[in-house]
Amino acid sequence: MRKSGQCLRPLVLEAAGRFDPVRVRRRFLDTFNATDTKIIRWEQEIAGFVVVRKRADHLYLDHLYIAFRFQRRGIGRKLIDGLKGEACAQGLPVRLTALKGSPANGFYRSCGFQLVSSDTLDNTYQWLPVTVR
Repeated sequence: MRKSGQCLRPLVLEAAGRFDPVRVRRRFLDTFNATDTKIIRWEQEIAGFVVVRKRADHLYLDHLYIAFRFQRRGIGRKLIDGLKGEACAQGLPVRLTALKGSPANGFYRSCGFQLVSSDTLDNTYQWLPVTVR
């Protein structure tokens, strides 16, 4: 599996002049909480990880990394569907940010997330369960 941050590095972060391996590693380690982190396995191999943080008024999808060789197998969509199920059960929206220009934007939109704000580098998305809409 690629190290944290390397999935996006060749695609988007370097092109945007935003990739700093020290910053990426520090951001992940500074906020790491094992209870928020789940390892993703595919046929006995580690395929990636997901970090979901519960906030008072929403669930925050902080990280979703799928190693390149495991992408396009429906793993990410299955994880998002599970997260949406959790959100529905708790009556909470799901929020996340994605780097502008990243293929992740199209993925999240295809999963039903709506753009709620944008700045010079990032887009912020939200998905609302039926009970919150």
